[in-house]
Amino acid sequence: MEEALPDVLMRIVSELHDVAYLIERIEPQLLDLVDELAAQSDDCMKVMQGIDLAVQKTRGLAEFIDTVTGDISNDCMVDVSTALNLVKLADMQKALAGAMRHGHSQPLSKAAGDFDFF
Repeated sequence: MEEALPDVLMRIVSELHDVAYLIERIEPQLLDLVDELAAQSDDCMKVMQGIDLAVQKTRGLAEFIDTVTGDISNDCMVDVSTALNLVKLADMQKALAGAMRHGHSQPLSKAAGDFDFF
């Protein structure tokens, strides 16, 4: 199953942006907890800074790959079948395989308390 490397890399970029988005979604809830716990522990603020750093690094990696991908010829072909078999999350595996997914992996429209069995 060979396909153009730039196409594969852009799917990775999309997944990285999705990861950053998911992390950003939990930050407001955590900030509420930090306000309550900050007086009890200095580590709370360090954790929040770590979460923010994770978002920045994820977006930075996505932008780096996006930019590098612009210089790669569509003639460069790769077989991703082995790599796809190593991805354990079914939604991510489908997205990386090229199956069209609309929106983020955890859309805001899901009601609180909804969950998927795995």
